[in-house]
Amino acid sequence: MYGLRTLLLLMLALPAWAADQEAEFDRFLTETLGKPPAAEMLWLVGDLQPAVRAILGHDYPSARLRYWRSDTRTVWVLDEIGKERPITVGVAIHDGAVERVKVLVYRESRGWEVKSPAFTAQFTGAKLAEGQKLDRHIDGISGATLSVRALEKMTRLALLLHQKAMTGGHP
Repeated sequence: MYGLRTLLLLMLALPAWAADQEAEFDRFLTETLGKPPAAEMLWLVGDLQPAVRAILGHDYPSARLRYWRSDTRTVWVLDEIGKERPITVGVAIHDGAVERVKVLVYRESRGWEVKSPAFTAQFTGAKLAEGQKLDRHIDGISGATLSVRALEKMTRLALLLHQKAMTGGHP
């Protein structure tokens, strides 16, 4: 009986949790772009596919990514596994440099410090350097190494995707 009650409570909580996630995405877009333009799609095909794989160490789980563009600014909402669970991050790129990184949904049981604005501020101004690496060192967090790496990968990916989107990379 205890298991059934727990299951029912979870079923009631899931729609609220999903609504909270959507609200967080919307808040990030509004804070970054004001009134967000319509979303665009970037297909991960052709020469982009191996470049994405080189950054992540695996293929991205979807064939296309939704993003928002306003002049020379793009906004990306990306997911990557930290240690065991996906981390959802919003990344804003302006003129080829990171404008803002924000952890939108953190699902890991440890390493939540990567959500801190003091940590994510390290990415501001970063650009892609040779070998699709960031042009600066990002200080790690003890006990959150895999989450830190996930944020670095997503930031590098957003910079690469921004370049592609700015050069007409969508079909």
